[in-house]
Amino acid sequence: MSVPRPREDRIAAGVMTMFCAVIFFTCIDTSAKWLTLTGLPVLQVVFARYFGHFIYAAIIYLPQEGLDAFRSHAPVKQFIRSLLLFGSTICNFIALQSLPITVTTTIMFAGPIVVTLLAIPILGEKVGLRRIAAVCTGFVGVLVVIQPWGAEFHPAMLYSIAALVIASLYFIMTRMLAGVETNATQQVWSAGLASLVLAPFGWAVWVWPDSGLQWLILCLIGFFGMTGHSLATIAHRWADASILAPMIYSQIFMAAFAGIVVFATWPTIWTLGGGLIIIASGLYIWHRERHGTQPVARADQSS
Repeated sequence: MSVPRPREDRIAAGVMTMFCAVIFFTCIDTSAKWLTLTGLPVLQVVFARYFGHFIYAAIIYLPQEGLDAFRSHAPVKQFIRSLLLFGSTICNFIALQSLPITVTTTIMFAGPIVVTLLAIPILGEKVGLRRIAAVCTGFVGVLVVIQPWGAEFHPAMLYSIAALVIASLYFIMTRMLAGVETNATQQVWSAGLASLVLAPFGWAVWVWPDSGLQWLILCLIGFFGMTGHSLATIAHRWADASILAPMIYSQIFMAAFAGIVVFATWPTIWTLGGGLIIIASGLYIWHRERHGTQPVARADQSS
């Protein structure tokens, strides 16, 4: 069985690697929204994203590690992590059908806030009043974005919120498995399991692409997924999750650019205002985790 590389303290490299991962995450969302808008079913796009991810991962890792890439040191945790990843993807892709990419991205910015809450029961962390206040403030920011009281609210936002919670659990599981599983195992498990589960549903609704561009994007979305999550896995081995969390905020600029250029959609004042509130609260939580006495990211080393 292949031996996973140990965790390392390479903060600068971890931060830059996570930044690159965020670029590919934006490419996934942009590709998924474009493909569904051109008429391809959501389940087909999700299946293509994971099957392509699996094929690319197999091409890269199997020549290096052989069948050892499929042997997990923590199969139960790996299984749960894989389910969380494609569950979040399904919810996010459904939301992207109806929502601007800037809205779904901004809602996902609440990730550090949700991680802080989930760290209490999962990682056994004690959260002080200041961080609780920051969490509440971040929740206000989410409400500003989704506007449940007004005409701007769309039911698809509930799928985006579900994607947020599931993705937060996924990143906690990723950190738990850092130094326990190899990058190869994490990639082939997450992509392979999702491909197996989604295959019958994807083929049941399959619509053959009618243009070369559709084929190209359908093939590239798996590459974006494999590269982005490989980089995120490496980043979590090099730096604490609490350090990497703020890097996700760079995605607002990438999502806004993609929305304007690809979909001719400009972010609304509500999205920008709510995003600023979420970012401010998330950065405060990050500051407390970095300088407080009980950082979240180290609590999982005994798992």
